[in-house]
Amino acid sequence: MDDLAAAPARHRLNVDEYHRMAEAGIFGEGDRIELLDGDLIDMAPIGQGHAASVCELNEALFLACAGRAIISPQNPIRLDRSSEPQPDLAVLRRRADFYATGERPGPADVLLLVEVADSSLRFDQNVKLPLYSRAGIAELWIVDLQRRVLYAYRNPDGDAYGEMTTHRPGDHIGLALAPEIIVKLDLVFG
Repeated sequence: MDDLAAAPARHRLNVDEYHRMAEAGIFGEGDRIELLDGDLIDMAPIGQGHAASVCELNEALFLACAGRAIISPQNPIRLDRSSEPQPDLAVLRRRADFYATGERPGPADVLLLVEVADSSLRFDQNVKLPLYSRAGIAELWIVDLQRRVLYAYRNPDGDAYGEMTTHRPGDHIGLALAPEIIVKLDLVFG
């Protein structure tokens, strides 16, 4: 008998089922869970270095984006019917209601997503990056805290991005969809 034929069938969740589970109280208040490609994924606890880096990035992006875009820290982005990740930071197109009404922000609303990687670099590059690219997220930054490097990914194409650049403290980087927004990386790597 073929091993794959004997494997149990998987039930993939969609975003609506995920939300109904949350509303029913299946997840605890402090549970850190993402829905990625139909699977519930436990998010790693946030370490102090990770938390500090997200705060530094938040401030750097706030200074660069003031009045031009919305900074959304650790909030969900609906990529499609089966994925609603919670990136460390999202830079969203400005909306008067700050996304209080209607659907959660989706790919068309996103100017930039940022993932901070302390121990999650492989997961961010091998799982989240292809997911973001397939959804058409125009730009993804992965901040590698261990190497003090920011990887900027642009031009989504299937499971990958067509362009990747590396940036270090002292560099400046503008957003692809909003080049007037320039971030000083000295503020990011404190």
